[in-house]
Amino acid sequence: EHQKHLTKMGIKSILLWRILPTITLLVAAFLGYLAQHELPLGLFFTLIIPLSKGVPPPQIFGHGKMKGTPEVPDDFTPQPRPKNELFVTLPGSGDLMPQNGVGMCCRPTAYDDELVYRSTLWYLLLGGRHIDGAQLYLNSKAVGRGIREAIRRGIKREEIFVTSKIFPTHFGYETAINAVQKELDDLGLDYIDLFLLHFPSSGPLRSPCSKEGKGPSECRKETWQALSELRNKGLIRNVGVSNFVVKHIQELEAMSNVAPVANNQISFHPFVPEETMETVEYCQKQNITVTAYSPLGGMYQRYLVYEKLAGLSTKIGKSVSQIMLRWAIQSGCVVIPGTGNPK
Repeated sequence: EHQKHLTKMGIKSILLWRILPTITLLVAAFLGYLAQHELPLGLFFTLIIPLSKGVPPPQIFGHGKMKGTPEVPDDFTPQPRPKNELFVTLPGSGDLMPQNGVGMCCRPTAYDDELVYRSTLWYLLLGGRHIDGAQLYLNSKAVGRGIREAIRRGIKREEIFVTSKIFPTHFGYETAINAVQKELDDLGLDYIDLFLLHFPSSGPLRSPCSKEGKGPSECRKETWQALSELRNKGLIRNVGVSNFVVKHIQELEAMSNVAPVANNQISFHPFVPEETMETVEYCQKQNITVTAYSPLGGMYQRYLVYEKLAGLSTKIGKSVSQIMLRWAIQSGCVVIPGTGNPK
């Protein structure tokens, strides 16, 4: 009995004085590594999303080593755009936004620069024209390289619709202007078709604007003013928001001499909360286009969506994904499912 007691004391001692301090040091080192980056949360995603799928993060182990999107043959030329391609018209500019797009986020292959380049190039050469990105995804240079190669192979820049977003940690007048210029440089483009405020706020993560003692509302307005001015200069063609609810949109609509809210990108599918449905209804009444990310259900997909739609899928001979995308499009939304598979 005494030996058992000593053994337990020994285990507790090891946990207390060796393992826990080691874990603490590792966590501190990891947080320090993230904090050095311009977008710590973006860097966090580039590491965690691949690891969650059992894939070594390219950010650490190098790009171009991940399996996935195949190489694009050098002699592969642009294919025809889809027949009966659908568009929505953006208020203010009258620009046509393709209703079908591809999202460049939130899958392991979205964080390998070589696979992002291939995905972008395949998508454009196969007839797609709407690419949804963001500064937070940390892959804009690879996306831009794919776009420029597609242009070199014969696709006109004016046919390609490029969306990007500014993260709230960069909200504020001056920081917004600098962020847009950096995104243009990373993409290697002269203008961006649609630039969004990625979230209404960044929670505990602070921006230069918030460090000046300004509240989230004032920081959003400063950012909107800056983006509106860049729109007037032709560096941005349209300005919009993402993950905004009605009150946040109304706040921007009340401003004077600024760009209209052209788009609201939100998670949207048949099983979203009532508040989201109300936001979509408000946007459509206000002539604000809606882009649905996670149109296949996001975290609901595996459980709720397939459980609810399996019978209908069998009955009509269409996949659950086809049903979900069709529902969103018929609801008047733009869809941006993410994939790196050219098939």
